[in-house]
Amino acid sequence: MNPTKSGIRKTICSLREQLLPEVRAAYSTAITERLVQLAEYRQAGTVLGYMNFGAEFASEMWIAHVLAEGKRLVLPKVNHHTNHLDLYRVDDPDNQLAQGLWGIREPIVERCERVSTLNEVEFILLPGVAFARDGSRLGYGGGFYDKLLSRPGGIKGGVRRPVLFAAAFALQIVEHIPQEATDIKVDWIVTEQETIVCSAQE
Repeated sequence: MNPTKSGIRKTICSLREQLLPEVRAAYSTAITERLVQLAEYRQAGTVLGYMNFGAEFASEMWIAHVLAEGKRLVLPKVNHHTNHLDLYRVDDPDNQLAQGLWGIREPIVERCERVSTLNEVEFILLPGVAFARDGSRLGYGGGFYDKLLSRPGGIKGGVRRPVLFAAAFALQIVEHIPQEATDIKVDWIVTEQETIVCSAQE
């Protein structure tokens, strides 16, 4: 595997897309079952998630569980003016979401309540292309989540740090991901095979 970020991204995206749809669905079901049993998730009243696209873990399965349990769901939307993620409370995805950037379903601003900071969020599920066991995360190259988590009200310098989780297929776990000063690591990685406690939390 090419050890650069772009090389890892290309390889993992290709491997993920080669999974048969029924295999991805089975893996996503297994991951969801692991996520909803986590004590950190069960204790959280407000969670930040994301809507999947392409060959990603099917996060909509987990989101349906979040809403069925009466938890408060926060979802991101790309702000094209600031190039940052804005956050919105969503309780009816069918009526409050529409396709946005890259075909990802995003909150419709006029139908959702804006969430100004992460201060009330207790559990965060992050997307990503690849992850290492030390918590290193490789996204899609936009740096959207690193910027979100680093700004005022994010996890850096805040009074309380939300727990950072990632859901990924086992094939997305790599030995090493090059890191920059702005990259933020996750605390846990949940795959269809195991739940990994990363050194970022230790």
